[in-house]
Formats: sequence, structure tokens, C-alpha cells
Amino acid sequence: MQQPVFCDVADVRARLGAAGYLADDAIATTVFLADRLGKPLLVEGPAGVGKTELAKAVATATGSELIRLQCYEGLDEARALYEWNYKKQLLRIQVANGSSPDTANDGRPGGWSEVEQDIFSEEFLLSRPLLTAIRRTEPTVLLVDETDKADVEVEGLLLEVLSDFQVTIPELGTIVAARRPLVVLTSNATRELSEALKRRCLYLHLDYPTAEREKAIVLSRVPEVAEALAEALVRTVRALRALELKKSPSIAETIDWAHTLVALGLDTLDEAAVRDTLGVVLKHASDHARAVAQLELN
Repeated sequence: MQQPVFCDVADVRARLGAAGYLADDAIATTVFLADRLGKPLLVEGPAGVGKTELAKAVATATGSELIRLQCYEGLDEARALYEWNYKKQLLRIQVANGSSPDTANDGRPGGWSEVEQDIFSEEFLLSRPLLTAIRRTEPTVLLVDETDKADVEVEGLLLEVLSDFQVTIPELGTIVAARRPLVVLTSNATRELSEALKRRCLYLHLDYPTAEREKAIVLSRVPEVAEALAEALVRTVRALRALELKKSPSIAETIDWAHTLVALGLDTLDEAAVRDTLGVVLKHASDHARAVAQLELN
């Protein structure tokens, strides 16, 4: 097992804090264990609670390169793992003057075998995020973002990577990680991930932070905002999250709102200020209408 990055849980909190991420005990402990045990970390929770930001902060805190695989419906092996450069392979075949499999190399019998071996070499391989992370020898954080948006088949691709930190390419063989990346998977829980995938990971559930912690986050990210204004802002955001909205405000949107109020030179969050700037945190017309009605901002 390779040398751990973090000394202890306190070291995790301090280094994440220096990277701009305020971690509580549960977050710091789970990140420490993921590093110490060499296991992937699955972070699950609502959209906008800081799952992706955690991976970015870990990369910054450890001086690692962040390699991100953004999952989506239809993601396949060619986009996640690797693919062959077909155009370059075709050009190689044409250069070899391969008019037929039996005379593919200047008319010499057996030439096609040589060309075939050549075109399935490193020169023609296009590395995608999973393979790139496995092959790096420098410190790396692999972020598999919004894993639940990918098709179930993609989880099969992840199993070999997360179990043995290796990738098998039929034409080249098995590539084993010289230096294991620290892997963070995120999920918004829109579908249940497979037990096989979960079994390979440590698990961390993130929810919206407490009012005190969210206020601390706002003050750390927007130091220009007054403490009283930050407190009022967080209180209003929490009231909005309590409503039945299509999309509750994320932590990032709370920070955006703080930036907005500072840019407008506002030092209080009265009804007029909330009504005029509500579009910073609510992005659906129905949510906007519900907030105006229930918060009595008419």
C-alpha cells in the first residue's frame, strides 16, 4: 500500500480548510479513512451540497491533479475509458498500401499482421479519464461526478478500476496503476447504485449544512459580507429550502447571493432586496412564484 497523504483527521480538516472547504468531523474522518485505507469514496446527497467541491478541495489540499469523468446518460466505454484513433489507424493502413489483408504491406504476404500489430499500439490509443488516472505516476484525484446519471453498464467499467486499480485493454493487456489515484464518486441519488459498486467504496452522505456552518462558509468565501447580513441571508435560504420547490438553493447559490448583495452595496436583506435578487437562487418560475407568495414578498 502506498504512503498515505494525510497524517490524521485534524490534518484533513486543516488542509481542506486552507483549500477553502470547511469540513465537519464526519467529512474529515471519511476523507482520512479513504486515504489511509486506499479505498474510493462515494459521496451521496442532494444537488448543491458540496460533493464535487469536496473532490476539488481534496485535490488542492494534496497537491494532486484532478481528473474528472462527468457522467451522463449514454456515456460509454469509449468516452470513459479509452478508444482507438480510427482515423489515424486508417491512414497508417493506407500508408502501408494495404490493398488487401494478404498484401497489406507493399504487397508482401503476411504484411497485414504487421500492420494490425502496429495500429493497436500506444501510438493509436486515445486515453479517456479512467485510463488517464490509472496511468499517471503523479498524485491524482479521480472524480467520477454524478455517477447515478450514467447507465448501469458504466458501473461495470468502474468495478475493475475500483477493485484492483487496473484497466484491461484486450489488444495491449492489463495496465496496473503505478500510483493509485484517490477516487471520489458523487451521486445525487436519482437512482440506486449497484451493491457491487457500493461495496468497493467508503460512504459519505452530505446534506445541506447547519445554519452556523453555512454562515461560516459564506463568510469564508465572501469575506466582504457583513456577519449580520450573512446570517440573514442564510436564514432566508433555509426558509426557501423548507418550501416545496423544484430546485432548492445550493450552497454555491447562497454564496452567489452573498456576492450579489455585496455588488449591489446592500447591507440589509429586506423584502425588496429579496424580491429583486431572488433570481440568483431560484431558477424556476414556479419556485419564484411560490417563494414570493409564501414569504409574502408582494
